[in-house]
Amino acid sequence: MKILVGIKHVPDTESKIRVAPDRAAIDESLVTKWIISPYDEFALEAALRLREAGTASEVVVVTVGREAAQASLRQALAIGADRAVLVEDERLDRADPLTCARAIAGVVRAEAAGFVLLGRYGVGTDEGQTGPMLAEVLGWPHAAGVSALDVRPPEFRVERAIEGAVEIQEGRLPAVVTCDKGLNEPRYPTLKGIMQAKKKPLERRSASDVGLDGAELDAGPRVVWEALELPPARQGGRIVPGAPAEAARELARLLRDEAKVI
Repeated sequence: MKILVGIKHVPDTESKIRVAPDRAAIDESLVTKWIISPYDEFALEAALRLREAGTASEVVVVTVGREAAQASLRQALAIGADRAVLVEDERLDRADPLTCARAIAGVVRAEAAGFVLLGRYGVGTDEGQTGPMLAEVLGWPHAAGVSALDVRPPEFRVERAIEGAVEIQEGRLPAVVTCDKGLNEPRYPTLKGIMQAKKKPLERRSASDVGLDGAELDAGPRVVWEALELPPARQGGRIVPGAPAEAARELARLLRDEAKVI
């Protein structure tokens, strides 16, 4: 069975973020490092473990977007993936989840993959829709935000946290699963893996190669960010002076009248 892992090329979560002048994106000039979206690392680790257990024969990583996304694909190859595919098109860099799902679906069909893993969501957009939409486009069952995974072809079993309990889902392959924290502990690339990654195949495909309509891409995404803004700066702390009883009354008044939390 071939496993396809969808990853997203995102700014390092330690990066200092500023909003671009158009207020529709971040100012990338300040981002010095780009990485695989952290939730996608859980998906990649799960795929590698399935290959090591003999359940999978090959792990292929895929992303959509601009040429720079090759860096994250090479990182995934260094960690242990066998091959990589980049659906390269500048118009896909800010594409909506459905367009991304359709692009990935085109790769899934071309690769004849039997199982697809993605992160719960890509940091930055945080919409968590690409995985479920991909399953719908393919007509496959899916499980979202799983924290435990057992794959025994032709069946799979997952666990996912819900309020106050753990939900267990079972289904049949092929399927799409999105991965959450707690599923595993992702590995780091080794020096040997980094050297080997330079020789592993990284294929570039165009939007038309995966069945996307160029005119539809030119029309722009269905979902757009109208404006971004950073959260307001935090105000300094406030000390309430006086004897304990007096200070308690004043604190209650402040919480009620100023903070309006009680």
